[in-house]
Amino acid sequence: MAEITASMVKELRELTGLGMMECKKALSEADGDMKAAEDLLRIRSGAKASKAAGRIAAEGVISGFVTADGKRGGIVEVNCETDFVAKNEDFIHFASNLAKLLVNQNPPDTASLAEMPLADGETVESVRKALIMKLGENISIRRGMSYQAKGRLAMYLHGSRIGVMVDYSGGDEALGKDLAMHIAASKPVCVSSVQVPADLLERERQIFAAQAAESGKPANIIEKMVEGRIAKYLAEVTLLGQPFVKDPEQTVEKLLKAQSAEVSSFALYVVGEGIEKKSDDFVAEVMAQVNQSK
Repeated sequence: MAEITASMVKELRELTGLGMMECKKALSEADGDMKAAEDLLRIRSGAKASKAAGRIAAEGVISGFVTADGKRGGIVEVNCETDFVAKNEDFIHFASNLAKLLVNQNPPDTASLAEMPLADGETVESVRKALIMKLGENISIRRGMSYQAKGRLAMYLHGSRIGVMVDYSGGDEALGKDLAMHIAASKPVCVSSVQVPADLLERERQIFAAQAAESGKPANIIEKMVEGRIAKYLAEVTLLGQPFVKDPEQTVEKLLKAQSAEVSSFALYVVGEGIEKKSDDFVAEVMAQVNQSK
C-alpha cells in the first residue's frame, strides 16, 4: 500500500478542484497512482452529476463577452440550485469561460458547446461535472448564443442576473450602453411590431376582444377598441415603441432617429426566467416526518 502524502493530496486537489478527503480516499483506492485517482474522481463526479440532474436549477448567472472591435459577442446562462453557489468564484469563472468559448467557436447549440475543450484542454462537460462534485448542486448550461454583429455590439450585465446583448449601428458607444440598459429595464419582446410572434399577437387580440364584448357596445366600436388596445400592447412590448427609460417623453424609435441609428437585434437573458421553481411546504414536511415516527 503506497503512502499517501499531503503533497499528493494537494496535487490532486489542484488537478480536480475537489475536497481534501475525497482526493485522499481516491488516492488510497488507486494505491497512490495520481492518474488513476484523477480518473476515479471523474467517474464519481459523473455519477454524482446524474443524480443531481433531476433537481431544479433556477438560480445562476448570466455572463457575456464582446470582442474589442465590438463585432463578435457571446452571452450564456448557467444555472444552479441556490444563490449561494451562484456567487461561487469557480462557478462564475466557468460561466465567463463559456461566454468566451461561444465567441471563439460559435457552436450551434449547448450540446455542441458541452463537448468543446476549454483553454486548459478539459471539455466543458468534464468541468461541469467536476463543479457538481465540488459544489454539490445540479449545474446546467441552459442557453447561450454567439453574435456576429451587423453593426457593433453593446453589452450590459445587471449584476449577474440580467444580461443584454444589442446589435446596433449609428450613434456612439454611449447610445449602445443606453439601449442595452433600457432593454434590461423595460424587457421588450422584440425590436419592432413586425417581429411580434403571430400566435402571441392573436392571443392578445382574443383577450381584448372578449373584454371589449362585455361592454355591450356595437361591433364597429368594439373593433376600434380592440385595435386601440393592440396598438398600446405593441408599444409596450416592442423596443421601438417603448418610452426611453432615461427620457420617457420620447420613444426609443425617436431616440434612434435623432442619432441616425438603428437596432438590428438584441438578446435579453434573465436568470431562471420561465423555470418553474419548487415551492417547499416546510410545515407539511415536518408533519410528514412526525407521522412517520408514530
